[in-house]
Amino acid sequence: MKRKLQLLKPIGKLLVLLLLIAITFTYAMFQGGFVSWFLFYSFLPFALYSLLVFMYPLSDFYVERRFQSVEYKAGDELKVTLTLRRKVPFPLFYMVLEDVVTESLFQQSSFQKAKSMIYPGFRKEVKLSYYIDELPRGEHIYSAVRLKTGDFFGVFEKDVVIECKDQLLVYPSFTEVQYRPLENRYDQGMTSSNVKIQKDTTMATGVRSYQPGDRFSWIHWKSFARTNELMTKEFEERQSHDVLIVLDREYSSSFEPMVTFTASVIRSIIKKGAQVGLVSIGKEHQSFPIRGGEEQQGQLFHHLAKVQPDSQFELGKILQGEGLNYSQSASVFFVTASVSKKLIMSVNNYTKRNGSVVIFLVKSKGESYTSEEKALKSYAASRGIWLKVCYDGDFSSVFSEVKRA
Repeated sequence: MKRKLQLLKPIGKLLVLLLLIAITFTYAMFQGGFVSWFLFYSFLPFALYSLLVFMYPLSDFYVERRFQSVEYKAGDELKVTLTLRRKVPFPLFYMVLEDVVTESLFQQSSFQKAKSMIYPGFRKEVKLSYYIDELPRGEHIYSAVRLKTGDFFGVFEKDVVIECKDQLLVYPSFTEVQYRPLENRYDQGMTSSNVKIQKDTTMATGVRSYQPGDRFSWIHWKSFARTNELMTKEFEERQSHDVLIVLDREYSSSFEPMVTFTASVIRSIIKKGAQVGLVSIGKEHQSFPIRGGEEQQGQLFHHLAKVQPDSQFELGKILQGEGLNYSQSASVFFVTASVSKKLIMSVNNYTKRNGSVVIFLVKSKGESYTSEEKALKSYAASRGIWLKVCYDGDFSSVFSEVKRA
């Protein structure tokens, strides 16, 4: 019923306009004189223009959207240029243009819609640019451009939605973090190392006397044949700087700083030549194996650009139910906005597996560091776990401070 009324509404307006033309003409014919004919001829151009606006198809417009750059990160300025082209240069008095995009794009902007009024006139091509001063992280979908115009009297108002799809992926912002593989430390009688020692079994550097527990494959048979004594190969020891980052996606006001911190650490680790993996724990868990290189960084950043705080359970509860599959030689960084005794107890299971563990508690600017969290930090330290509080905007020295701890 509503649809029928919408179709009948412009027809009704057209009949009213034709009736007004007929009335002014009849008045001029019967009344005569300068005033009546002046009224008719003054009204006629506006009435004819309204009729032409009624008949002019807005679908004649073609819309093209362009971005100034290919890649953006959170906090950058966005410039969008819209180009409107048409075949028929019909004079349009005004036009309201609105770029239809997901509302998430305007979370930090001074205006809530990309909407503006333009005056096309007879032009076949019209260009319009607008700016978003501070881009939020995420995936923003441009679906269409809405055009709206009308006549001088506002009798006929026409609008059309022209499909013009684009996708804007805004990567998380990052800061320069001086990543340093952490050395052994002693804290309240407990020993924890964030640099794991592994034997490189592909390169033997010498031999030594056999000791109980040495692998059978390590025996140097040539020495045994020569001296009749069991000798074991010695291998070069190398340090493993592999890191696994676990991102807690439970809702928090500090979630964006958490993503920024995670992106900064990933970039710093890969830049250092080490390898990094990511476990993103939310409504749907996603795991990325430990690898290195720019391709790995791009893959992790792509995930961090889309990630949302949609976890329904606390990280400690999830860890108790599920295990993390990772190399025991890798360090594990937990990034969260809240810490609890349950979380520390769950994380403690990984230290028992000889995994070096650090919990990074990320806070927004001005957020207080509670006495309960201080007590939990001591509780974690007694179990050989680092708990480091990081504030948004002060991530650059986080590893040097942990190293001195």
